[in-house]
Amino acid sequence: QVQLVESGGGLVQAGDSPRLSCAASGRTFRSYSMGWFRQAPGKEREFVGAINWSGTSTFVADSVKGRFTISRDNAKNMGYLQMNSLKPEDTAVYYCAAATSYGSRLVGAYAYWGQGTQVTVSS
Repeated sequence: QVQLVESGGGLVQAGDSPRLSCAASGRTFRSYSMGWFRQAPGKEREFVGAINWSGTSTFVADSVKGRFTISRDNAKNMGYLQMNSLKPEDTAVYYCAAATSYGSRLVGAYAYWGQGTQVTVSS
């Protein structure tokens, strides 16, 4: 069992570079891969990126490639989503999630979810 809590969202300006954090509880956190998703109003939840259990492999969606970076610190039970050069279209609720396997972009592959944190990008 893993509990996840996101933080770091809020109202930002276009071009800003905030970092979202995901705090995990449970001694087995390092056994899970971690994913980040986002959901804009009226749209389906979409994949942003993922990182494997050790932090040695990551991949992100084409829509954020070159701007967003994922990392984790297993010693602190923390995951991070560094967002650079934000655009108004990045406005969404951002979720972190945990999965027992690595490499999926599908919502259904992730068993554990945080409550989400709102990121609003003003132009």
